[in-house]
Amino acid sequence: MKAYLNLFDFKQKVNYKTEILAGLTVAMTMIPESLSFAILAGLSPLTGLYAAFLMGLITAVLGGRPGMVSGGAGATVVVLIALMQSHGVEYVFAAVALAGIFQLSVGIFRLGKFIRLVPQPVMYGFVNGLAVIIFMAQIQQFRISTSTGTEWLSGTALWTMLGLVAVTIVIVLLFPKLTKAVPASLVAIIVVFLLVLGFGIETKTVKDIASISGGFPPFHIPSVPFSIDTLKVIFPYSLVMAVWD
Repeated sequence: MKAYLNLFDFKQKVNYKTEILAGLTVAMTMIPESLSFAILAGLSPLTGLYAAFLMGLITAVLGGRPGMVSGGAGATVVVLIALMQSHGVEYVFAAVALAGIFQLSVGIFRLGKFIRLVPQPVMYGFVNGLAVIIFMAQIQQFRISTSTGTEWLSGTALWTMLGLVAVTIVIVLLFPKLTKAVPASLVAIIVVFLLVLGFGIETKTVKDIASISGGFPPFHIPSVPFSIDTLKVIFPYSLVMAVWD
C-alpha cells in the first residue's frame, strides 16, 4: 500500500528529462516489437499493440517499484503459439487472465523472494532463449509478401535493409561512448528515420508489417466454458507465462 501512496507524494523529485526520453524510447521500440510478437503468436497485430499499451500504462500507474518497465514478452510467444493453434484466441485471453491472477497471488503472498533460488545458468538460458526468439521475429522483416506467398528480400531492397540495420547497430554500440545523456536506441531510431525520410529510401515500415488503424476493442469476458476441462487446458500455459514474466 505504501508503494501506491507514493504516487500521490508530489514532493518526490522527478527527472522529467529522463522520464520523457525513456518514454519515447520504449514507445517507439514497442510498436514494431508488439506487432511482430502478435503475428508470431497467430494473433491480430492490433491485439499485440493493445496489450503493450495496457501493460505499459498499468505498470507505470500502479507499479510499486521505480523504473519498472513492462511490455510484450517474447518468451511467452512460444507458449501462446501452441495454445492459439489448438484452441483459438478466446482461450489465449483466458490463459492470460489466469496468469495475471497467479502473478497477483505471488505479490499478495510475497512469493517473489523465492526467485533467489533460481540458479544463474537458468537465468542465462532464459535470456539467451529470449534473444533467439526476438532475433527470429526480426528476421521475418526480411521477407515480403507476393502473389504466391512470401519470399526473401533480394537485390537493392536487401542491401538497403542491411545498410540501415548496420547503421542502427553502429549507433547503438558507439553513441554511448560519446554520451549517455540520450538513449542510444532513441538516437538510432531518429537517425535512421531521418535518413529514410530525407533521402526517400524505399524500405519496409510499420504499416508494411500490419495495419494498426482502428478503435479500442470492446471489453468482454473470454468466451470459453467455465469448467474444469477449460481450466485443465489453460492452467499449464498460464502457469508458465506467470513464472516467465
